Order: sequence, then structure tokens, then C-alpha cells
Amino acid sequence: MPNLFLELRDDDDAAGTTPAPLPEGETLEVLRRAEIAGSKLIPWGSNYSFAVALEMPDAPAQLAIYKPRAGEAPLYDFPDGTLYLREVAAYELSRWLGWDIVPPTLVRDGPHGVGSVQLYVEPDEPDDTARFWGATHPEIERVVLFDHITNNADRKIGHCLRDRWGKIWGIDHGLTFNRFPKLRTVLWQYVGEPISPDLRADLDRMVAEAPDLRPALASFLDEGEIDALLDRARRFRDAGCYPPLNPRRNVPYGWW
Repeated sequence: MPNLFLELRDDDDAAGTTPAPLPEGETLEVLRRAEIAGSKLIPWGSNYSFAVALEMPDAPAQLAIYKPRAGEAPLYDFPDGTLYLREVAAYELSRWLGWDIVPPTLVRDGPHGVGSVQLYVEPDEPDDTARFWGATHPEIERVVLFDHITNNADRKIGHCLRDRWGKIWGIDHGLTFNRFPKLRTVLWQYVGEPISPDLRADLDRMVAEAPDLRPALASFLDEGEIDALLDRARRFRDAGCYPPLNPRRNVPYGWW
């Protein structure tokens, strides 16, 4: 999606790239309050998503990804009209854990009704994509563990990003937090490996501080989904290693 910003903002301010990110609090304020000054349908994916230009006084224009509830295709295994809420729940959990995996995301109204709005991350693709994302690296391990505990059913390579500052991000979390096992991922390099001690400590904190975490997620997930999330965190904390995966069940459809 590297040229969508130029398509949405045809002026000298665009300068060929998205602008440098603002601090998180300021970013959330822009996502929440800015005028949606332009919108363009992203022509891939099974649900309607839009690249939107956000403008407000005294702040640089930002590009975001808007996923309206009205554009979600019905699924047999996820409740209708909940995918945009799962996008926000993933951000809230990532922020609560301090892992900073998911770009700032919130719920707001847009041209097609209520939906999620997430800061666009401009990717800087590595020269050897498969080798880069197949490596063992602390930032990639966070994404792997995040996918396990959120029960991510759609971790494709295209949902893994490295930005131009070298930071690792994960996007497209609409198919997460199901109560039943749904994991599908292209990141298999940690199968059977021990969970890093610092990440296991984060899981321990997550379980111990569950009463504080629940309110942060209650607006986006139902009680049973939060219970299942916490149960997965307990199991991974207690097991201390990543489980085996099945190539017939745990590979995403259209893995790219």
C-alpha cells in the first residue's frame, strides 16, 4: 500500500511518504477527532477496508486504515459485526502488555458508519522476506506469542510489517480472540522452543492482574472470550514453551 497516501493527498506536503509518527497519545487524539478528508477502498481482502486521510488543525495529516462494521463479510465462526472490535481489542492488549505490536487503533464513526481506525504503518520490506520473518528475534517472538494468546486465525506474511525505522508491527487482527482453537500462522520458527523468560513473566503478570485487564477489553470482547484469553495465557505460562503445530490446520488461507 505504499502509494495510497499520495493518492489521497495530492499536494507537496505528502512528500512521497507517510509522515513521521506522533507520540501515541497524540496519535490517538488524531484518530479520534480528525476529519476524514479522503477515502480510498483498498482493493484486496474479504472485508471492506479503506485508506483514509486524517486532517486536523495544528497536526500533520496522517494516513489510517478504516474498517467499517458494515463492510464485514459474515463468518460462520465469528459473531457478525465484531471484527472491528477485535482489531481494537488487539491494540488494547498489546498496549496493556507493553509489547507495542499493534499500531494505535480505536473505534469511531466514518463515511460508512462505525468501525475501527488504525494508524497506517508504511512498510519497509526486507530484501529477503522469508528469511527475515523466519528468523528468531525478540520482536518477532513477541508477535508469535501474541498470536498464540489472542488465537489469531490469520497471521499471513502480509500482516507482518517492518517500518522504515526498523520496528516490527503486526496488523489485521479481526480474526482473533475466538473461544475455540483457530490459530493459523506463517511464523513457525518457535515451534517446540522455550518461551523467553521476560515474555513468560509478562504472561504471569497478565494472569495475576486479570481484574485490571478485563475492563480494558470488556468493550470489545464478551466475557467468555476474555476468559478464554486468560486461560491461554495461563497455559502458555505454565507450559513454558511453544506447542507443535499441524500443517493441515495451522497455516492461514492464502498465506501471503
